[in-house]
Amino acid sequence: MSVMGRNLIKGATGDWEIVVGMEVHAQVTSNSKLFSGASTEFGGEPNSHVSLIDAAMPGMLPVINEECIRQAVRTGLGLNARINLRSVFDRKNYFYPDLPQGYQISQYKSPIVGEGEVIVELAGGETATVGIERLHLEQDAGKSLHDQSPTMSFVDLNRSGVALMEIVSRPDIRSSEQAKAYVSKLRSILRYLGTCDGDMEKGSLRADVNVSVRKPGGPLGTRCEIKNMNSINFIGQAIEYEARRQIEIIEDGGTIGQETRLFDPNKGETRSMRSKEEAHDYRYFPDPDLLPLEFSEAFVAGLKADLPELPDQKKARFVAAFGLSAYDAGVLVAERESAEFYEAVLTALANKERDGKLAANWVINELFGRLNKEGRDIPASPVSAAQLAAIVDLIGEGTISGKIAKDLFEIVWQEGGDPRALVEERGMKQVTDLGAIEKVVDDIIAANPDKVAQAREKPQLIGWFVGQVMKSSGGKANPQAVNDLLKSKLGI
Repeated sequence: MSVMGRNLIKGATGDWEIVVGMEVHAQVTSNSKLFSGASTEFGGEPNSHVSLIDAAMPGMLPVINEECIRQAVRTGLGLNARINLRSVFDRKNYFYPDLPQGYQISQYKSPIVGEGEVIVELAGGETATVGIERLHLEQDAGKSLHDQSPTMSFVDLNRSGVALMEIVSRPDIRSSEQAKAYVSKLRSILRYLGTCDGDMEKGSLRADVNVSVRKPGGPLGTRCEIKNMNSINFIGQAIEYEARRQIEIIEDGGTIGQETRLFDPNKGETRSMRSKEEAHDYRYFPDPDLLPLEFSEAFVAGLKADLPELPDQKKARFVAAFGLSAYDAGVLVAERESAEFYEAVLTALANKERDGKLAANWVINELFGRLNKEGRDIPASPVSAAQLAAIVDLIGEGTISGKIAKDLFEIVWQEGGDPRALVEERGMKQVTDLGAIEKVVDDIIAANPDKVAQAREKPQLIGWFVGQVMKSSGGKANPQAVNDLLKSKLGI
């Protein structure tokens, strides 16, 4: 099988289309749990962050955490979704050892957030819109530990009762790349809002991925759900494998059974876990201990007024204000800390209108490139926003050339210091004296008559002369002055 244009997969009987919908579980940023005052801090000793409510002790009643409600509404607003002023908490009944109540408090028919959308950026500048069907609040279960003893399993309830937002997409995703882009964009929005830290390694963000295949334009196929995906790359791999598995079964005359599967990253394959439950299997009914949740339009309006600038808005502003390409602006806004660093550089620039685009190039290519190479993140950068702005200022005002700037960046990275002071102390200023540059130009022209003749026939060969002059001047000659002098003297 091979992937074709328009995200189709070539099978033995023709083309197939992948259809993906996702249920993303995002842990709400809150100091305490959804229905108790117990801590949500990660990494505590087992069962050290557990209240009597979380442990489902008799007679314990849930009390709603208002901050979790605020965070869910803010997330809905960030997803351009409808906020429901009235919602209902339900009991979702199932047995599991780390679910002490024997049910999960969730939302079913009346969620707190309704339909919305996420616009994702794809390769080649294309975009795709993924519809959001709903966002509902629910409490997390605990964690079963099977590797502590050869004969027993243990249960840690620290996670029990932690607030989750389940963000359910429509089946609008048509490829593994779209799925990865969707999760990345969703995580970025949550981080900008501060409603979830998006840490997939700690389980703060995880996804259930529903995959089916069909002939292009045909009816939807039977879907299989891949549970608890906590890596964007693994999500892509799981979708690719699962789609091909289903196509092979159908083309061999078999049928797909609706089931829940797990992804094995070591083998790069999915395997069956259990048959997929339907909604009626959970016997949903409104939780009798919780009244319907109601709030006013003024409450929603107040939260909306305090929303931060989100990635799409910030990207549009960077493009309009500083002439950045859509790609460069997208790189800068992909993570909140990246955008904040760039904005800190802009704030420190002497002339942001003139040098905003140059600053973006330096942040993306020099700083981010070096951080990636050394496996560091922005908070660990040896070069501060103010130092980088000073380097960009020196280039913009013509004090140093781009080549000298790279040498200066290396010094600041390794040794620190004020870039302006370093330029003065180490004699790194760009040579703008036309007389001094002209002598170098004349010497190189005189020494290379054959190259002069070639350049007069092919003017693009002037670049060789520019390189020689820059090399002779130790990179200190003003490149524009060098270009102008060479054109004049070569008659180009």
